[in-house]
Amino acid sequence: MSNLPLPEQPTAAEHPRLSLSMIVRDEAERIDAALASVAGFVDEMVVLDTGSSDDTVAIAERCGAVVASMPWPGDFAPARNRALELVRGDWVLVLDADERLRPEARGPLLELMARPELLVITLLRHEEGALQSPYSSVSRLFRRHPALRWSRPYHAMVDDSVTELLEREPHWRIAQCPEPALLHTGYRPELLADGRKARRLRQAMEAELRERPNDPYACAKLGALLVDQGERAAGISLLKKGLDHCPAEADPERFELLLHLAIAHTAERPCQAAELYRQALVLPLDPRLTLAARLNLASLLLEEGALEEAARLCRTATEVAPAIAQGWSQLGLVERRRGAITAAISAYHQALALDPHQATTRQNLAVALLLAGDIPGCREAFRQAIALLERQGRSEEAQALARQAASMVRLND
Repeated sequence: MSNLPLPEQPTAAEHPRLSLSMIVRDEAERIDAALASVAGFVDEMVVLDTGSSDDTVAIAERCGAVVASMPWPGDFAPARNRALELVRGDWVLVLDADERLRPEARGPLLELMARPELLVITLLRHEEGALQSPYSSVSRLFRRHPALRWSRPYHAMVDDSVTELLEREPHWRIAQCPEPALLHTGYRPELLADGRKARRLRQAMEAELRERPNDPYACAKLGALLVDQGERAAGISLLKKGLDHCPAEADPERFELLLHLAIAHTAERPCQAAELYRQALVLPLDPRLTLAARLNLASLLLEEGALEEAARLCRTATEVAPAIAQGWSQLGLVERRRGAITAAISAYHQALALDPHQATTRQNLAVALLLAGDIPGCREAFRQAIALLERQGRSEEAQALARQAASMVRLND
């Protein structure tokens, strides 16, 4: 990579050339959608295959990508660096096969790439189906510069090399695209439930932590995974260690450590969890990135009866991220407890318009409609919730809900 010259800056009349860089392996089911999302936006698509046995390569070539190959090197950074060596654009956009570029982001990204002082454009990524943080920030669009390299075996990133370059060349600037740019499906619960994937993730995280024993990022990732897998004490210890070694200016890492430490304490020490959420929320981050702390704190306050503060948190969540159903669902719960039944019904309807597959939200809507005296609406909402549970293969829950609903309203006309 060091022998690649810096690209000349495009003139004002020129469009900066943009390359897509992607590494894949057995992604035949998803790569078509990923490549289609950038068609007509990037000037070239470069795909590095690391040993696919399905139709990944053929599909990529059919979509117009240039495909190269290499054996899987054991972690992501060397593969991403090899893919980076193959592109020739002024800028590089990096996607995984389970990601798509949102069309709404194309205009803002073109404007940002035209700014000669920018080195990196951080992208807001919508984590579709994520049970916690629905948005994350990723450094996936950057100027092709010989000093920028991928590092770290798990969640490879260019951030380390960006920091080093800025120390030598401080004239460069970093900007964030205001519009959510990427849609990511890899954190959906049914995908994370794959035990093999969880084992691979844990092994990669453990290897990174051995290499960087006090690294806040590595502590946050493995600590959160340990808590999620039931190893609460070990996870808490690792998260605290990460906080002890987290630099004051490392706000994203500090937020993630505080968030997962609060989650770990929620069941047994809710007051301590609430304090940790409050510490996380004062960090100077995009409020869309802090939604999990905001909504989790609102849930704790709801249980404590602190309804006004809980309502304020939920309203803020719906204002900064109106496309996220969780915020509206949580707002509905709080408004119902406050006695604002009409507001609760409105919030539930908004949540279901965004995500119609949430049986719990439909059930909560049914109860709110019952309190409002809308018996036909209540009956229909219960029916829909029960049918949805059946379609999702949750028959026992459907039967339990049917019995519960029958004790409140006659389900059959």
